[in-house]
Amino acid sequence: MPETETPESRDTEPSESDATRASTTGLGAEQPLRSPAFRWFFAGRAISMTGSAMSPVALAFGVLELTDSATWLSAVTTASLVPMIATMILGGGIADRYRRDTVLRLTSLGAGLSQATVAILLLTHQNPALLLPLSALNGIFQGLTTPALRGIVPNLAAGRGFQQASSLLASVRNTTRILGPTTAGLLTASVGGGWAIAADAASFLLAAAFFARISLPDLPPRAKGGPTMLAELRQGWAYFSSKPWIWTVTLAFAVFNSANMGVWQILGPVIANDTIGAEGWGLVLSARGIGALAASVAMVKLTVRRPMVPALSSMALGAVPLILLGTGAHTVWLATAAFVSGVVAEFFTVVWETVNYTHVPERLLSRVGAYDECLSFASVPVGQLSAPVLAAAFGTAAVAVTGGGVAALAMLMPLLVPSLRRIEVNRDVD
Repeated sequence: MPETETPESRDTEPSESDATRASTTGLGAEQPLRSPAFRWFFAGRAISMTGSAMSPVALAFGVLELTDSATWLSAVTTASLVPMIATMILGGGIADRYRRDTVLRLTSLGAGLSQATVAILLLTHQNPALLLPLSALNGIFQGLTTPALRGIVPNLAAGRGFQQASSLLASVRNTTRILGPTTAGLLTASVGGGWAIAADAASFLLAAAFFARISLPDLPPRAKGGPTMLAELRQGWAYFSSKPWIWTVTLAFAVFNSANMGVWQILGPVIANDTIGAEGWGLVLSARGIGALAASVAMVKLTVRRPMVPALSSMALGAVPLILLGTGAHTVWLATAAFVSGVVAEFFTVVWETVNYTHVPERLLSRVGAYDECLSFASVPVGQLSAPVLAAAFGTAAVAVTGGGVAALAMLMPLLVPSLRRIEVNRDVD
């Protein structure tokens, strides 16, 4: 990393390459849907997110149907997460170094083929051990995809059109979270989880075809003897580690995600399988999607001058469903808490994206986002692997309630940092 180079604030004038890239995509600043490139991207993401919203419910109950074991479910889920985390930083370097539309079409194609194989294994009731390498492959594709998704929106929208583009994507994402889990629960209860996984595979393949219609301008040619990808990754790390407003939130989410994913994703289906069933669990997850959709619509108009305090404070409410899960709450109460959790999670997501897109240079977005995502989820395998072990030792209810308390506390800790409390939207951050 060139030690003399300091990443600029995105509040400064765009560079010539950034301006050229924005203009050659053919996007209207205020109406991104008038751009063919954004329309293809939007359609591809809508289809892909629909399938992905079905996948967690389908995979969880598909594995339980095949093995009747929380340990196997934990192993299959962790087999995906570890490679995803391991490749995410590399994905950030690739997405900032090469055209992001090319990255997305290749990773979507690979994910579609691997998910299709998972569906075949579940439908034919094969040895569950065969799911492990496929889950690992899916994790690799996700690790390469996430940074590209985080960085491509500024390539497809500009100026005031960015907020509209983000709102459109958030709305369709939350709509799929409503319809996907319920559909997956119904399919799983009627014909098995394998068919819902097959639908997810088809969505990836169709999304790859849509992304192939996007044509971003080529990046400027790299000078001979220019920085290597390793040097560029070090540059991204230098920026990330120099910004307390980023890394303190990242560490907080490392704790929150470990507790939340361990309890909700691993113990949640196990508890639901003995209580409210696959249909009830699908309804609970859909309620969360409804809350997120309501928040995304409201956030189109809502602005907060210093948003991080209310965003993090409200995120503490996202741990309430874990506590209710541990107390054996009825579907109605779980769904209500999940709805509130969806509201606060989407509020935080919109705030966090706005702050990042405002203050992080476009050329560093994928790398900085990769470090944020990677470190936020690096602890998740620990939570997912330890959840069934702790449940066996102390009881499922105790682990769920304790996990909820830890997750809530984690969201409040960054508020002790004065610089984070002072962050303002569309203002420079120290």
